[in-house]
Amino acid sequence: MFTGWDELNASVMNCGDCVLARDVRRKVPGQGDIMAPLMLIGEGPGEAEDREGLAFVGPAGQLLTRMLAAIDLPRERVFICNIVKCRPPGNRAPLPEEASACLRYLRAQVALIRPRVILLLGATAAAWTLGSGIRITRDRGQWFERKTVWMMPTYHPSALLRDPGKKKEAWEDMKALRDKLIALSLYRDIYGEPV
Repeated sequence: MFTGWDELNASVMNCGDCVLARDVRRKVPGQGDIMAPLMLIGEGPGEAEDREGLAFVGPAGQLLTRMLAAIDLPRERVFICNIVKCRPPGNRAPLPEEASACLRYLRAQVALIRPRVILLLGATAAAWTLGSGIRITRDRGQWFERKTVWMMPTYHPSALLRDPGKKKEAWEDMKALRDKLIALSLYRDIYGEPV
């Protein structure tokens, strides 16, 4: 579909396939280590992301950075992106037609990175990646294998900001993520010695 990152990112920047592209300040294709064995997928850009053109840089992104640091994963050594690359108005969830229009970009990112593990941040990312039958409150913390890639849904950091009571479960998910990377012999080689 895309021959490489330059072509993919240029296509995202020039995309007008859905109404979201009309009113954004900056598109947010995602960023991080394109050789990372770990990919994080969220829902869509928020206000800070729309302003800066980078994924997860607002309050939820700052929390995500702390969550990764808690299991000794440097944020710059993972790849972080979203289901949609343009901010939905009012930070609402993407509509089905908006998510569908953007899926080709996400699929291309996964194909180029070839991650071994994907952490799905929130209900939208989980449903569009694993299927509409996924429920975040029921399925978070469980591992699903798809085409040799291990995927786990967990709460979106913005949900943790709204409901701090979910942080304990999210912490268990982060430890499970670290354990999966260790079990797959990815942690030490990529991130150093686990603590």
